[in-house]
Amino acid sequence: MIAEIIMNSSVRNLDKTFDYSIPFDMEDKIHIGSRVLVKFGNIKELKEGFVVNIKDKSDFEVKDISKVEEKDFIDEAKVNLAKWMSKRYFCNVSECIKLMLPPGTGTNNLENRAKEKTARFIRLAKSIDEIEFDIESKKIKSDKHIRALRMLDKISEIPSKEFEEIADVSSAVLKTLEKNGYIEFYENAVERNPFLHKVVASTNNLKLTDEQQSAFTAVENALDDMMNSEFLLFGVTGSGKTEVYLQLIEKVLEMGKTSVMLVPEISLTPQTVDRFIARFGQEKIAVLHSKLSVGERYDQWYKIKNGEAKIVIGARSAMFAPINDLGIIIIDEEHDSSYKSETTPRYNVKDVARYLAKEYSVPIVFGSATPDMDTYYKAQNGDIELLELTKRANEASLPDINIVDMRRELANGNRSSISMRLFEYIKQNLKDKKQTILFLNRRGYSTFVMCRNCGYVAKCKHCNIALTYHSKENRLRCHYCGYEEIPFKSCPECDSGSIKYSGSGTQKLEEEVNKMFPEASTIRMDVDTVTKKNSHEDIINRFKDENIDILIGTQMVVKGHHFPNVTLVGVIFADGSLNIDDYRAHERTFQILTQVAGRAGREKEKGNVFIQTYNPDNLAIEFSKQQDYKRFYDTEIKIRKALKYPPFCDIILIGFSSENEKNVIESAKQMYMCLKDKIISEKLPIILYKPVPAPIDRIKNKYRWRLIVKCKFDDKINDAIYECLKDLESKNIRDVKTIIDVNPSNMM
Repeated sequence: MIAEIIMNSSVRNLDKTFDYSIPFDMEDKIHIGSRVLVKFGNIKELKEGFVVNIKDKSDFEVKDISKVEEKDFIDEAKVNLAKWMSKRYFCNVSECIKLMLPPGTGTNNLENRAKEKTARFIRLAKSIDEIEFDIESKKIKSDKHIRALRMLDKISEIPSKEFEEIADVSSAVLKTLEKNGYIEFYENAVERNPFLHKVVASTNNLKLTDEQQSAFTAVENALDDMMNSEFLLFGVTGSGKTEVYLQLIEKVLEMGKTSVMLVPEISLTPQTVDRFIARFGQEKIAVLHSKLSVGERYDQWYKIKNGEAKIVIGARSAMFAPINDLGIIIIDEEHDSSYKSETTPRYNVKDVARYLAKEYSVPIVFGSATPDMDTYYKAQNGDIELLELTKRANEASLPDINIVDMRRELANGNRSSISMRLFEYIKQNLKDKKQTILFLNRRGYSTFVMCRNCGYVAKCKHCNIALTYHSKENRLRCHYCGYEEIPFKSCPECDSGSIKYSGSGTQKLEEEVNKMFPEASTIRMDVDTVTKKNSHEDIINRFKDENIDILIGTQMVVKGHHFPNVTLVGVIFADGSLNIDDYRAHERTFQILTQVAGRAGREKEKGNVFIQTYNPDNLAIEFSKQQDYKRFYDTEIKIRKALKYPPFCDIILIGFSSENEKNVIESAKQMYMCLKDKIISEKLPIILYKPVPAPIDRIKNKYRWRLIVKCKFDDKINDAIYECLKDLESKNIRDVKTIIDVNPSNMM
């Protein structure tokens, strides 16, 4: 038997199959999806590969497979998914397969991978009748021995260390019992359970509102009919989308199938997990996200593979969990950009979900208060069924939203980050023992440091970007490559001492708030404060449980959180996302403002939101004040159509990077000329833009150029781009990395 193997490599030339013979003693162990080690070329050490096909014979003289990993493998369906992703996202099949492997297994050394955790367990070696006879005949005299043996009879399986604590006996006592043949020790697997110390009160199904019931019934019918249908659950913030998800998943459980529930931010996962544990218990749930330890993720992966977990919750990567009985896919906050990978493979999880939903004939539910323009466009055109929740589920009203013109604040002499009206409302909130969220989507202390004498700005030595000042560490830091330096007291260019720290980040805002409201308790949530394991959950729980007065944070405080005592939200700088080089700038501004506003007044108390801006007349800001998604959509979709932007086309960004700027420019020009020739010769419906430097034209010492393609992406255009990639490789321009990103989330 011959195995067709794809090598585990990101080298484009190796994205093809190589034939290897399956030794007779491995024939029962190797199948499509197996991971193997083989001798490759003249390389001494064994190389990892993945079996993607098995056939009877080869046209070549082949080597034997050297070793097979019998446990950590994927199935044929996942291999087919990897092949589909490879073609769509212009990457190697092996790079896609690695997304589907058990966590912690991405090394060529099969002995040095994540494994099951084992512990030393203890059990009786004789029947309890024999033991009781020896106790009565005084063969066993010690009270500790008797207590331990009788207790073990009531416990079926327990680690020895845990038993020592429960039975209050020493290891010496257990060794004596083992020596006398009454007990035996053995190794057994133990689960690294991320929910181990989680205590959540159980809940029951809530009575659905008429709108919720209508949405539930529509999806329920698709489940009953095993239909591959798509639904957009479009509900205002606090409208009870999660309750609909919970009851749909209960329906899928009754059908004996598995549900996938995706959330965009790791910070959202603990809250979601709590609600699901409260409804379904720990045993049925597995959670997958990057903040778990490798061992925890490994055990959760196998809990899913073994069919023990029927509800899979997690961020983007959870879509690749080893599920064989998929029943439904739910993508909450579906508009969020984190569902699109910015590293190879540059996949969109919504595309992957659609592929899997079609394969399994199951429905997908997309949920959002501010849907992605593309999703809502499909809903308007009938490609996705629109389900609307127009009211908050607990009869709470939407918050009052106030726009604050910061130009007037400056004119009135207020140079702080907090407007006078917001200041007064925070003051009142503190008196009323209510909580406040202040949102600023910039971390650090100051966003740039400048010399007021000559205009010099401190920039990263490796990237063409300004350094951000972090006051706690007293460092200037690059948020792209991590470069740090000590702040200068005099200008490196003109030696002037006139140094200005400009712009505000969350650190500076926290300092200002502490000075303005010394009596208030504050907590900050941004990338700098959530580096430790469980830090997301710890901050959220502290804010809730300790009733901390003010939560200051970046966008991780915005999405999906339910804080019953929050009645006031302040958006400190609403213009930040308006001024980026991206056609979605207005859409993202509207989404983030609407989402953060949705954190206020989710219970009986009326909520208030203050949006501070220097562009009060901007349509995104004006429509967010009205919480009117449909009016925003109607306006924005006309602009998109006129300018031929998604959803009326696909955008393909082709990027080039290298430390050699000349080679980068040459590669970009060669790709441009090849695509231009293809457009003419094959009459391809493509709008092709000339190559230009990327908005941030140097990152990590690598120069960056790009060219942009607008088209309706299909197989013909896919093939044309692949052919131009091969043509570019034949030019042998050295040390240039080429990436192709279909509908990128980041145009920088």
